[in-house]
Amino acid sequence: MTRTSTHHKTHTPFFSRPGVRRFAPFVLITAIALVFIFENRASVKIRLLIPEVIMPLWGALLIAWGLGMLACAFTLRRRSHRHTR
Repeated sequence: MTRTSTHHKTHTPFFSRPGVRRFAPFVLITAIALVFIFENRASVKIRLLIPEVIMPLWGALLIAWGLGMLACAFTLRRRSHRHTR
């Protein structure tokens, strides 16, 4: 006779899952940052060492946010590689 397995996966609530719990603050902070970025639409003069650029503040904030996200992703990727060795 063949035995059938009776493994039943218990249903975990959506917000109790570890992946969702780690991802939720990221979504909240990103939403707040994007609202802040797009509410600041005035043109400003930005100086980075020598060059001076006049651009909308939302563009500068969006660039800074994107660079911050890349730095965070790079840091998390490096940290996860360090633990797998």
